Amino acid sequence: MNVTEQNLESYFEKAELIPCIVQQEGTGEVLMLAYMNRESLRRTLETGYTWFYSRSRRELWNKGATSGHLQRVLRLVGDCDRDTLLAVVEQTGNACHTGSHSCFFNPIATEKEE
Repeated sequence: MNVTEQNLESYFEKAELIPCIVQQEGTGEVLMLAYMNRESLRRTLETGYTWFYSRSRRELWNKGATSGHLQRVLRLVGDCDRDTLLAVVEQTGNACHTGSHSCFFNPIATEKEE
């Protein structure tokens, strides 16, 4: 993936960590949200697989490195404010550590039917 250093830096003007939404190629399903710092973004671009920064463990982690449930990045795009990323991926196995395909499965609210 070809990106200039200046382009990368512009995403970290507001914060050291930025959210990255991970979406399944083809279906558009949102798989997860994780955070990236400069180094995890660089590694993602270098390897073609998602790398994130764990806020709880305070370390970098390569999604799927231990489980085998890898995320191959097909496209990486930034939002209009340059403070959030969207990674469109080819997901191998499940994205969620619970065994669910997506991390988003806990219903909170739905539109009321009239």
